[in-house]
Amino acid sequence: MGRTGTLGRRALLTAGAVTLAGCTSDGGGGERPRKQTAAERAALAEAALRRGSAAKSRSLLERYDAVLAAHPSLTARLTPLRRAVAAHAAALAEGLAGSGAPSASPSVRPAETPAAAAKAAPSAGTRSADATTSPVPVPADPAAALEELAAAARRTADAHAATLLEAPPEYARLLASVAAAGAAHAYLLTEGGRG
Repeated sequence: MGRTGTLGRRALLTAGAVTLAGCTSDGGGGERPRKQTAAERAALAEAALRRGSAAKSRSLLERYDAVLAAHPSLTARLTPLRRAVAAHAAALAEGLAGSGAPSASPSVRPAETPAAAAKAAPSAGTRSADATTSPVPVPADPAAALEELAAAARRTADAHAATLLEAPPEYARLLASVAAAGAAHAYLLTEGGRG
């Protein structure tokens, strides 16, 4: 029995050790990951949607700042619209961790004189190599700058409207409101200023 009994006990011990290891290890040395619930998946999807929507509005806000820096003569016309876009970006990001709300006042101060504005703003169709100036190119002609800003407002409004189908009901209502406001801004930036 000597040799046969020893092999039998070794086989049993090895099988027991393998079984125990399989019960206590996930192969990564820690606890097994818990499966996400449907509510957790929905919350993660909504957070991603909120981040994307807020980023689109912040990008539009940067365009407003660039136009204001390049064309201080448009300050009275653009400031109320810019404030609304800042409020939209903040509302769209509400509830996200570390979603610092954009300032209601321009982060790039318009230059005091047209000559200073020309120095501070990148020329039409070019990007400045200086990191302190706006990376958004602004046309030298104010009317063309307004046209481009209106087009950006339209694109942002369309993007928010396209996201409606993916959004939960409460956030979808907010997106619809922001999209409608963006369409109105696009009108005010072009047609609404004529006449």
